[in-house]
Amino acid sequence: MPIQRVRSKWAKTDVLLADPVLRQYVPVTLHYQRTSVENLLEHFGMIYVKPVYGTFGSGVIRLEKIPGADNPYRFQSGEKKYAFSSFDEMFRVLSRVKKPKPYLVQQGIHLLKHDGRRFDLRVMVQHNPRSQWESTGMIGRVAHPRKIVTNYHAGGTPLPVAVLLKNYLSKEDLKLYESRLLKFGVVIANTLSKKFPRLKEIGIDVAIDQQLKPWVLEVNTSPDPFIFKKLPSRSVFRRIYAYAISYGKFRVRKRKA
Repeated sequence: MPIQRVRSKWAKTDVLLADPVLRQYVPVTLHYQRTSVENLLEHFGMIYVKPVYGTFGSGVIRLEKIPGADNPYRFQSGEKKYAFSSFDEMFRVLSRVKKPKPYLVQQGIHLLKHDGRRFDLRVMVQHNPRSQWESTGMIGRVAHPRKIVTNYHAGGTPLPVAVLLKNYLSKEDLKLYESRLLKFGVVIANTLSKKFPRLKEIGIDVAIDQQLKPWVLEVNTSPDPFIFKKLPSRSVFRRIYAYAISYGKFRVRKRKA
């Protein structure tokens, strides 16, 4: 049986929202339309609009409302920034800038920063050789200085989690926090696999807010394992790659005699 991939962000978000425990860790997410953009922006002050189908942060746009500013309505797409005096004007331009495909609107989470740059975390969860879910790695992703997304393929910088959180947690608290996130990953994988039973791996994008609460921004069902090569220790990548071979994502190359 082929490994299952779920491309729709909506399909995965719906499963998490249906779980009474996990739903508190999922940002408010609505279908893209004028009223949802306006209402969420008014309520949260900062939101994201994202393609329902897409990878590497492509097409993601960050919107803000800054009360008291001459042009309070603003958004950024890629490296380009826009500012407007009214919501109507902003929404007209936004509708032209976004890609012509289905979008969703999501509550913005104010990410922690490292050297002035926003970061989030990627938690890798895989079927181990015993066909049990196991969190096999975790890495931080620091956004490019001029961009809003943290993805490595969009210019983000991978760094160890301990480096990114050392200014926010003591060594002891950091170990407990990392353990909590790894367990969190297994819970999410078990929940998703009830709906999508042929999943073998997921990559969870976790935002951490100013109160150190984790938020599930997105779940990728075909995560790139090679970002973990950027960690100082190669042991994490070797385990991830070995597990991926065990469930058939990669083929073992046989050496010629």
